[in-house]
Amino acid sequence: MKTYHIITIGCQMNKSDSERLAGRLEQNGYKKTDNKYQADLIVVNTCGVRQSAEDRIYGLIPGIKKANQKAKIVLTGCLAARQDVKNRLKDYVDEWLPISEIFNFQFSIFKQTLIFNFQANAKCKNDYLKIIPKYESEFSAFVPIGNGCNNFCSYCVVPYARGREVYRPVEDILAEVKELVKKNYKEIILIAQNVNSYKSQIPNPNNQTNSKSQIKNSKNKIIDFSDLLKMVNGIQGDFWLRFMTSHPKDMSDKLIETMVDCEKVCHQVHLPAQAGDDEVLASMNRKYKIADYVELVGKIRSILNDQIPITNNQTNSKFQVPNSKQSLWKQPVSITTDLIVGFPTETKRRFANTAKLMRQIKFDMAYIAKYSARPETAAAKMQDNVSTVEKKRREQILMKILRKTALENNKKYLGKIMKVLVEGESKSEEWAGRTATNKNVKFPSASWRTNDKNNLIGKFVNVKIIKAQDFGLAGELIS
Repeated sequence: MKTYHIITIGCQMNKSDSERLAGRLEQNGYKKTDNKYQADLIVVNTCGVRQSAEDRIYGLIPGIKKANQKAKIVLTGCLAARQDVKNRLKDYVDEWLPISEIFNFQFSIFKQTLIFNFQANAKCKNDYLKIIPKYESEFSAFVPIGNGCNNFCSYCVVPYARGREVYRPVEDILAEVKELVKKNYKEIILIAQNVNSYKSQIPNPNNQTNSKSQIKNSKNKIIDFSDLLKMVNGIQGDFWLRFMTSHPKDMSDKLIETMVDCEKVCHQVHLPAQAGDDEVLASMNRKYKIADYVELVGKIRSILNDQIPITNNQTNSKFQVPNSKQSLWKQPVSITTDLIVGFPTETKRRFANTAKLMRQIKFDMAYIAKYSARPETAAAKMQDNVSTVEKKRREQILMKILRKTALENNKKYLGKIMKVLVEGESKSEEWAGRTATNKNVKFPSASWRTNDKNNLIGKFVNVKIIKAQDFGLAGELIS
């Protein structure tokens, strides 16, 4: 039996794509191996969003080929169509696979062993999402609801690598989630480049996976993301429901209200700001201003927490703060973000505005990246006028602020009993898991070990929080 090994670099969408690649390979008789130096087939699922992610493959792939000369190497993901990447790795990569072509996986290296064309349809880029994936986890699953992006942020390569937005039919999504819930999955994560841009036709009433009745008073034949969230929430079972990533310009009142109404939806919102200065945001083509973003965060907190919203002196924001509603959950909503430092046009004064935003919003977590130019993007034509040293300095400034605000937020959990999804056990004999607000939690495992050392993995438990750190919590298991 032939063996395969998949190396995934990048975002949650890449991880989900790799699960479908694995499913496709196993449908055709391949068996997974964890040893990339002994596998017959190696698939490298690449990311082109940052230069650092791209640089990884230039050392990784030649090294694998040198150590495992018999292996056939397939490169897929965001870099699969880049001619400069092909030129650089032409002596090491056997086949180049655009992610939308998984159904048409018919290359010369496979013709003796595989028949991949049993359901090929090159006209629809989302056909590959119909593949039954081989999920990495037995209790938490990414469920892609679409692919591609229409926003064309000036720094981002995704619209060029993945194309325009194409979304899955709602009945396909519901069918995948129902199957996962039947298998006792405890966490469903709906993903897309922009989940809150989702649109789909109402499914056929004769389709048994149709949950149209859950959409009350629908006046048209289009389901948006809020409707989809309600439909997934309505599936019977004990599971958490998350989603990512949301574009601030598309975070609607309806969606925020839906988060209140749906008891399974986790009160965590990942809302990339990218910068804290209006001029930088305009250069990034982000389509909102800082006043918009600040009031939106205030609105989310007001509705989900019943707290006083963040105020801002600027007026004419397109986001208006409605009357708050009592939150269904006691724990405060977690706000996380993405930020880029050193973007072209980011002066010291403009960077100071980003630092100001960090202090004002008090994020629970921020993923901070140093800007690197990406081929084909509009920003690649701008002068990259911030030095590497200065980018690093700015990153460190934001990290210092983040550690302070994250710790401040985490202290609110002290003494509280939280529902935690257990994910694994560390070498230091601690269970590790997460709250619904995506806070990392550790608690001693020695007194709770049985003959089956994995007896808590994938289960919900109650943990009393006794210690708060900047990026995590510690507690004790409550019987």
